[in-house]
Amino acid sequence: MKLRLSIIVGVSLTVGLPSCSKFVDYSPREDYQITADDYFKNAEDYQKMLVGVYSPLQWLYASPMIGDIASDNAVAGGENATDVLGLQQIDDYRTLPVNSYLTEIWRTCFEGINRANYLEENKGKLDFNGKDQVYGQAYFLRAYYYFELVRFFGDVPLFTEKRLGVGDSKTLGRTPKSEVYAQIELDLTNAIAVLPTSQAEQGRITKYAAQALLGKVLLYQEKFDESAAMLANVVNGPFQLMENFESIFLASGENGSESVFEIQYTNNNPFYDWSNPGRGQGNFAVQHCGVRNLTGSSPYSQGWSVNLPTQDLANAFEAGDSRKAATILDIEAYKNANPQFNITYLVAPYKNTGLYNHKYHPRKNETSGQIELNYLNNFRTIRFADVLLMAAEANNRKSSPNTALAQEYLNRVRRRAFGDQAHDINFSGTALTEAIWKERRLELAMEGDRFFDLVRTGKAAQEIEGFTSGKSELFPIPQEEVDISELSQNPGY
Repeated sequence: MKLRLSIIVGVSLTVGLPSCSKFVDYSPREDYQITADDYFKNAEDYQKMLVGVYSPLQWLYASPMIGDIASDNAVAGGENATDVLGLQQIDDYRTLPVNSYLTEIWRTCFEGINRANYLEENKGKLDFNGKDQVYGQAYFLRAYYYFELVRFFGDVPLFTEKRLGVGDSKTLGRTPKSEVYAQIELDLTNAIAVLPTSQAEQGRITKYAAQALLGKVLLYQEKFDESAAMLANVVNGPFQLMENFESIFLASGENGSESVFEIQYTNNNPFYDWSNPGRGQGNFAVQHCGVRNLTGSSPYSQGWSVNLPTQDLANAFEAGDSRKAATILDIEAYKNANPQFNITYLVAPYKNTGLYNHKYHPRKNETSGQIELNYLNNFRTIRFADVLLMAAEANNRKSSPNTALAQEYLNRVRRRAFGDQAHDINFSGTALTEAIWKERRLELAMEGDRFFDLVRTGKAAQEIEGFTSGKSELFPIPQEEVDISELSQNPGY
């Protein structure tokens, strides 16, 4: 069974608030029809609220797109220079503090944190079987939301004991990133201590997912010894690389043997609110990635020609690498190779590369209702291949490098890509580290990690046109939070 991430009517934390409301202005009593005084009466109430903590994961649909568009992997694309304007700003490195995509990431993450804190406020009200697992999942989710915030914005407000109320407005400043990371580590450590290694319901957080995320968080902080030790738990777990790389991203490949953590989407409850299109239960990002006005009998549906892979990314793949075709759809080449489909399409009118995101390209029969809003494609948020490459890097960069283990993990990924051992890498030291970083680009292309990998490894200014050191490592704090909450802005914005 797949986890249904439905919004809890009446007890969700900020859904339904007017758009001018900010997370620092929140008053739960003003907007709750049901409050903690008449809720949390039984175990089912806690489980329902936990689903509410999961729900904002679905609204972070733009985060993976930005992770590639801000890098050398992709361009914003779209209909014209004013289409998906916030993504165009990010692509062109003229990002402004007024940016709808970044503002939504900020709001979504803090809404998720507020929901987790609502559970924390009421932890002592009731004891029941499975309570530790409820809170283990909530702690993972809070850590995940804070990790997103730190990666995008650096220092951010940190609060964990309760939701924010009206009295907290303008009193909570930005907490140093090091302290936020410490809380993320604590939440994940607490989650690991109580979570099971498997869950009956697909999409629920497991111990392995928490260990993988903690390993990633430690890697970002260059705590390589600790990261290697943590990731070893997952490497030695039950996961396997799927034999066919492309199959990972098909509907049949969801929650497969390579899945450590996936954000679940569904098309079972069509969502029609174009005033807030990313807040349904479908994966809105999928519609962005499709070929514009595509017709014919191919398995693909049309989309908006956004998040287009670059030729630079296409050129980075070696001959014989099966990941290239699985990652990048060259629509003209595909049309010519498949005349039986009678394909027609509109060339992407802005920043056309002729290439499309194949991993998340819209496909027929995977949506319903308002089709643009309801694609069921899960985000493959942490895959086993990602864990292997993180473990390879950590082992190669720790205080006493384990070169053989780093090579083994790297080559497991490459052998799947090429189908042989002839492409194994036997480098050591810095050369091996560089090879691992290159492999991360190829393996995880169009999955949202490239920009953050370039920043954390110090390669961004070298690889990204327009990147300004000392500024572009972070995105601007949303202007409304600077104005209303009196938060300081990141340098250069």
